[in-house]
Amino acid sequence: MYKIFLLLLFPMLMSAQTQIIKGSVEDTENGKVPSADIDVYNLKNELIKTARTDRDGHFTVEGIVADSVKITVKKTDYAPFEKRMNVNKESALLKIILKKNTQEIEAVVMTQQKPLVTRKVDRLEFNVENSNISSLNAWEIVKKTPGVTINNEVIAIKGGTGILVTINDKKVMLTGDELKNFLENTEGGEIKSVEVITNPPAKYEASGSAVLNIVMKKNKIEGYRGIISSKYVQTQYAKGVAGISQYYKKDKLSLMGSYYRGFGTYYREGTDYVNYQGSQTRWVSTMNRKDKNKAQNTINFNAEYEIDSLTNLSLNYSGYFSPKSFGTYMVPTLIYNSQDIAESNYTTINDHQSGTINNSLSFQLDRKLNKKSSLSWISYFTGNNGDKYQNVLTHLNFAGESPRDDNFFTQNTTDVKLYSTQADYQWKNKNLELESGVKYSFVKTMSRLDFSDNENGNLQLRPEKSSLFDYKEHNMGLYSSLAYHLGKWNFKGGLRAEMTDLEGVVSEPYEQNKNKYWNLFPTFYAQYSTENKHEFGFSYGKRISRPSYSWLNPAKSYYNLFSYYQGDPKLKATIIHNLNFTYSWKGWNLDLYYRKEIYPSMEISFQEPSTHNLIYYFTNIEKGQAFGASLYKNFQIKPWWTVILSENLEHNENYFKGIDGLLYENKVWNWGSTISTGITLNKTNDWKMEIGHKYYSPGIQGTFRISGAWSAYFVMNRKFFNKKLEASLICNDIFRTMGQKVSTKYANQDNYFLDYGDTQGFTLSLKFNFGNQSVKNAKTIKKTEEADRL
Repeated sequence: MYKIFLLLLFPMLMSAQTQIIKGSVEDTENGKVPSADIDVYNLKNELIKTARTDRDGHFTVEGIVADSVKITVKKTDYAPFEKRMNVNKESALLKIILKKNTQEIEAVVMTQQKPLVTRKVDRLEFNVENSNISSLNAWEIVKKTPGVTINNEVIAIKGGTGILVTINDKKVMLTGDELKNFLENTEGGEIKSVEVITNPPAKYEASGSAVLNIVMKKNKIEGYRGIISSKYVQTQYAKGVAGISQYYKKDKLSLMGSYYRGFGTYYREGTDYVNYQGSQTRWVSTMNRKDKNKAQNTINFNAEYEIDSLTNLSLNYSGYFSPKSFGTYMVPTLIYNSQDIAESNYTTINDHQSGTINNSLSFQLDRKLNKKSSLSWISYFTGNNGDKYQNVLTHLNFAGESPRDDNFFTQNTTDVKLYSTQADYQWKNKNLELESGVKYSFVKTMSRLDFSDNENGNLQLRPEKSSLFDYKEHNMGLYSSLAYHLGKWNFKGGLRAEMTDLEGVVSEPYEQNKNKYWNLFPTFYAQYSTENKHEFGFSYGKRISRPSYSWLNPAKSYYNLFSYYQGDPKLKATIIHNLNFTYSWKGWNLDLYYRKEIYPSMEISFQEPSTHNLIYYFTNIEKGQAFGASLYKNFQIKPWWTVILSENLEHNENYFKGIDGLLYENKVWNWGSTISTGITLNKTNDWKMEIGHKYYSPGIQGTFRISGAWSAYFVMNRKFFNKKLEASLICNDIFRTMGQKVSTKYANQDNYFLDYGDTQGFTLSLKFNFGNQSVKNAKTIKKTEEADRL
């Protein structure tokens, strides 16, 4: 009998153990709300069940074992809903009403303006989004970022070079002109902010003296929209960029794709002066370099998919294709004797072309484990291929010798591949945040140089001047960091351990270089905020700057018969110690810093009197150190008038050994200044103007002393047709004052060159927005602010 009783009671027992909640979600106008996220939490605030409404707004949550729960409902463009309920006592059939927040958000967007600069415990954030400079390209925006200087196309942060440039925390495998061209073809309207990280936390790889992270916007706008843009640049010669960006978001899926094509002619003026004390001669070469590039293609694609309310997948691809850049340099050289009479001369004709292909593909998975912890995994692959060819013909006319011709050819191909995978765990509550992770990366680079010259009318390969360089590098990193908020104090500290295993092999003459080492990289930050919002900060970080792969290639890359560039496969990594004191108050940002570099690697030059060769090569100097102060302030004079002040004063010292084996010191006080003013010209806030001035006092780099320079610029930005059309005019280096002198003078070294990078010119740009724009953008800003508080 009891068995029959238990059989009849069993369904009742089961129903007591598990509960079902059913319901519907509507808006205030009785409209159905599909694809709304339903989350159910227990009394410990632990997520136990998730669901999503169907196309009719209905949902069902099964398998609930708790009696009392909290249910939340979230949907883009609606205010979040939250309700605590007892499943046994209340009706299990719920009718939930969501309120739209469009009007509230639009009001916020119309009245709220982001601060231009935000000081965080471990970085300085330069907010570009919705600012006047968002009409510029990424290269120009980096130039205007506080603490960043660009001199001779070299990016420096507080005077330190060897900067790690990342986009959304992913390493950019481009340097020099390639990086500059890539950033010039990246629209500023796609950039959210630029982060200047002088002492990067343990999460970042330890490479580079500092990190410059460009944060791109994420597509959080429902529906479809797009941007068509074009740009015309006139310097000595014309250049242009045109392209389209498209965005689509619906429910769980978000897509973004853009394509930009740049083209034009690039020009650079230079004159080299080399004085040989032994022969009492002076060699003067005039080099005006003109290169054409008809196709610089920049492609970006990003896809994000929300598997559920806790899991996100993203796939990103970016590519830069510059298949052919070509030009012919005609370089006359006059050789003056001790009486300053030109007694000899030679002319070099350099016919060359080059191409670059860069591909980057990444995959990321983000998973919220619970309300306090999350896990992310990212893997990415980057490949960079380069091909350079040159045909160099030299007409020689030396005193006491018969005129003759010399001809040589070089073909240089490079192939760099980088694979990286990283897993990160994060746990945080109101006052404490823990991060820990592991990263592995592998780099393989191959560089081949074929040197041939003309012998009796026949092209002959010269193995002794050719080279094959094969380089492999494994890096393993482990890190952990802890951040703690205690009242007015913020603390953060971390430790990163990295293992480097490298091998470089040179074919001619054969040489093998192997090295394996571990390094520890501690970081520490402290920030104190007073009741009057004064913020004081302190940070310390140890970094390592590994040589660029091209710097390790020992093959001689000839510019002409008497000048070549050469790397060094035995370059040491540079250890860097950074120390910073910061102060912020009402937009004032003061940074006192000290930087010590052990065996910094850099390009220097030296002249060989016996062969009259001028050689450029990368090497380690003995040490470098610098200390200084930087100041930044955005003055809001009137609601329509702002003035920006950015100043940096630094004492820099470099110690190097000359070719005579003696130790030399190169030091200087350097001052960099940027002053600009911005004016809003109408009440609708869509017509803006900016005038600015930049100044650099003389500086140093290893053996080089670099003269000062200054420039003035002008920006006008106007929006039309309800801000759908945007036009900009930019004038750079208005007075053509950015030319510089770079000199080397010690022992028997006496040379310098005058350089002008064709910076004077103007840019006209047009940008047209179509699809869902203004209202959706407003909603996105509000949503993003809420997400930032989670």
